[in-house]
Amino acid sequence: MIEVNIEKTLIGSQGRFLLKVNFTMKKHEFLSIFGKSGSGKTTLLRMIAGLEKPDKGLIKVDDTIYFDSEKKINLPPQKRKVGVVFQNYALFPNMTVYGNLAFAMEKEDKQKILEMLEKIELLELKDRYPSTLSSGQQQRVALARALIRDPEILLLDEPLSALDYEIRLKLQDEIKKIHKDYKLSTILISHDKPEVFKLADRVILLENGKVIKQGTPRDVFIEKEISGKFSFFGVVIDIKLSDLAKILTVDINGNLVEVVYTNKEDISIGDEVLISAKAFSPIVKKIRK
Repeated sequence: MIEVNIEKTLIGSQGRFLLKVNFTMKKHEFLSIFGKSGSGKTTLLRMIAGLEKPDKGLIKVDDTIYFDSEKKINLPPQKRKVGVVFQNYALFPNMTVYGNLAFAMEKEDKQKILEMLEKIELLELKDRYPSTLSSGQQQRVALARALIRDPEILLLDEPLSALDYEIRLKLQDEIKKIHKDYKLSTILISHDKPEVFKLADRVILLENGKVIKQGTPRDVFIEKEISGKFSFFGVVIDIKLSDLAKILTVDINGNLVEVVYTNKEDISIGDEVLISAKAFSPIVKKIRK
């Protein structure tokens, strides 16, 4: 169980505001923090990692207290079992891929590093420097460097925002697999609703430093009242089965909608579809590639 109950005064575009967050997280849960820029998301992650200090409150992981203002406990980052991947990856440019992983370890373990590089399919690039890697390869190195510490918690701060759509989709799958394979508790910051919907078990919606809504991605993002005539293209990102039909969740340029699909034609996650409707009777047609 992870318990976070902290306060910190921040300065945003509209002046000072109080970041006040209180939530618990189950072990091995995939949680996403979602909200506009300047709402305090990154600061929250940095406080969990020990890179910033809350004004007051408590951060506790199982029986280990990371921070407690009343007891004056504030574990340094290296004492917290946390792996962090930032938006810009924060790789050391003067170190090779191998060197970046070795630096993250308390004691260098060559065999462990080589095994990790093999898992992320970068073993042949171990002697390359970050500047010679693609964005996708740099992101994998950043993930591997976070995992090499055997963290209990993986913190991801917009790790895929700079990548193109196809690479982003592929690395989303890798992150989901890493989360399950390593039995991690993962907290993701992302501005991408489809990404959050695909990865997260639960979403916390943060606004002006306050939690205004939380629940499953479907509960938080899907609008329940849709009206008007429309016609648009989208990508199926989730399928929910009912007794009589399939409920499709479709990504329309970052907006999520749910539609009922009763056609006999098979449809799968990742299919591109055309959705059109007259009033409240949507028509969904698979686009053949």
